[in-house]
Amino acid sequence: MNRRDSLKALGLGTLSTTLLLDACKPKPEKKAAETPAAAQPQAQPQATDTNPGRQAWEIERDKQLMAQRFFTAQEMAAITILSDIIIPKDDVSGSASDAKVPDFIEFIAKDQPEHQVPLRGGLRWLDVQCLNRYNAIFADCKPEQRIELVDQIAYPNKAKPAMRQGVAFFNRMRDLVATGFFTSQMGMKDIGYAGNAPNPQWAGVPADVLKQYGFSSNS
Repeated sequence: MNRRDSLKALGLGTLSTTLLLDACKPKPEKKAAETPAAAQPQAQPQATDTNPGRQAWEIERDKQLMAQRFFTAQEMAAITILSDIIIPKDDVSGSASDAKVPDFIEFIAKDQPEHQVPLRGGLRWLDVQCLNRYNAIFADCKPEQRIELVDQIAYPNKAKPAMRQGVAFFNRMRDLVATGFFTSQMGMKDIGYAGNAPNPQWAGVPADVLKQYGFSSNS
């Protein structure tokens, strides 16, 4: 499997978009809804120099999540290996773990707790499968053994019914890995995304386009 295969199977227009949109949704201010407004501290809408466009409560919430740890060291090892199987290093850029994707997944598991049970359950399923087949957990298996198992869950249309749980887990992992990678600086450079950057070479609307709409560069 290479990263191009991962992208083909990903369905960026569906699952990843959903995840990205969910991640961008403003978090509900539960305390404000449960407590009279007069008793609420006033929100601090001003941005900071290092976090433009973000409110103080958002920055504080991120700090709290970052200080917590959800996955165990063993689980993080498996996540790192899986991430690099899904997006390995190639001639264009580094691997998923080079782009800190495992840290992104750790954060998402805390930011969106609905991922916690499916991810932990999937990692456990992976270890049980490996113990039954290779007498070792996933992280301790040989690379060829890991690929042998991943090949059975990475292609939903080819997977056997008995592997359905693994397929669902791998789909979720692939979605998270791709989202984490292609929203990182490394991933954006990988696909050539320039972003909202100034273009000093801009010479105005091309003459043929102006002509098409009844304008000219002299008007």
